Amino acid sequence: MHPNPPRLVFIQGLTLEGRNFRPSDWAERLAGAMSSFRPGGSVGGIGAFIGYSPYCVPRIIGGVKGVLVNEALRGIEPMAWDFVMNFARDNHLRVADLKPGEDAPDR
Repeated sequence: MHPNPPRLVFIQGLTLEGRNFRPSDWAERLAGAMSSFRPGGSVGGIGAFIGYSPYCVPRIIGGVKGVLVNEALRGIEPMAWDFVMNFARDNHLRVADLKPGEDAPDR
């Protein structure tokens, strides 16, 4: 029996009121703030590189810019999960659950 894959949520760059969220680089900023949350933790020293966490990445889906968040982040660091979900709530951003295979970006 295969366990259920972690849920994916897409925090959209659209407010509940239908406006585009600003600044235009908000998705890259949010994903950048989560970049240290990686499988096995962050790697420092000479092996370190700048990049996004696989649990929180900017994406364009259905022509909408946003951040794709893997619920596995919740198990690794619940406070990080709460941070991104509270960011969406506090900024009145639309959040959608994705089905497996729906996470392909449009770009």
